[in-house]
Amino acid sequence: MPERSVKIASSSGLHARPAAIFAQAAGEQPAEVTIEKAGVEAVPAASILSLMTLGAEHGEEVTLRAEGDGAEESLDALVALLSRDLDAE
Repeated sequence: MPERSVKIASSSGLHARPAAIFAQAAGEQPAEVTIEKAGVEAVPAASILSLMTLGAEHGEEVTLRAEGDGAEESLDALVALLSRDLDAE
């Protein structure tokens, strides 16, 4: 199962608007994607509620894992999204 690590660039972390943008993008991917941070169990990346309970803050590293068709491409797209400050967009 491919995986990628990335630091959260959004100034508010994965809360409110950034979580909504990320969850929508994850739901549009062909692969099933999970996200986790150290010490917290992986959650579905397409679930806004799960993302918000993850508590990922600005600068924290998270790990994305994908399974299924287009897994690598899905991870590339989602890592690129988390690498931007979604609060500023």
